[in-house]
Amino acid sequence: MTIKVVVNGAAGRMGREVVKAVSQTDDLMLVGACDQVNVGEDAGSLAGIGHLGLNIRDCLKDVLAESEATVMVDFTEPASVSHNIHTAIRAGVRAVVGTTGLTQMDLEDIDNAAREAHLGILVAPNFAIGAVLMMHFAQQAAQWFPHVEIIELHHERKKDAPSGTALKTAEMIGKSWENQKADPKSPLIDEWESLPGARGGKLEGIHIHSVRLPGFVAHQEVIFGLPGQTLTLRHDSTSRESFMPGVLMGIREIDKINGLVYGLDRLLF
Repeated sequence: MTIKVVVNGAAGRMGREVVKAVSQTDDLMLVGACDQVNVGEDAGSLAGIGHLGLNIRDCLKDVLAESEATVMVDFTEPASVSHNIHTAIRAGVRAVVGTTGLTQMDLEDIDNAAREAHLGILVAPNFAIGAVLMMHFAQQAAQWFPHVEIIELHHERKKDAPSGTALKTAEMIGKSWENQKADPKSPLIDEWESLPGARGGKLEGIHIHSVRLPGFVAHQEVIFGLPGQTLTLRHDSTSRESFMPGVLMGIREIDKINGLVYGLDRLLF
């Protein structure tokens, strides 16, 4: 059965990749494209795959209603993503979301609304299979390493910091430590910063450092340390194409979900 898909944020760099991937997949059908820029332009031409006869529109509510979509894919902005998801839920449309910046309260509200509507919502900070495996391996390694820091590197146009991937990695490591009943959060020494922020932010007692520079797409290192040794787990997305297998998996599996699922790992493991 063909799955009808609307791409919200279709003019963005991730949105264009999703338009391309969905249009070139036999069991999916692109039925709508929405954005606040490039309105009126053909979504296929903008994505570099030729004319599709599907113009970008700026009203998500209307696109969802008129297209009879069953799934919305959202790669937009942190400021609008919660509203977009609730718009999809009210339209009876499931959502696969790669936009980061949602708060815990946002996620709880979305979960409640989705369950009430008997719909599935997948929110994933990273759709690259390798990145999901990196987070999984980091959670395993944390059982033996009580000290770790995270460095995430992204392109200069990414607005939120740290990345959703870094935050989820820290949360997963923290859960591993809780299960081990260890106390890894005590620093090796009493430290101070002559330049505030030099040691990055902290979550679960883990220092997280964010880099924003042209030339990067999405990269992360998780560095564990013990006396006399270090262990580094690193994942590099050198092209946005790397996220598409995970996005397509989410689209195909979303009808098996009720309520909110956070993280692609929930579909893999």
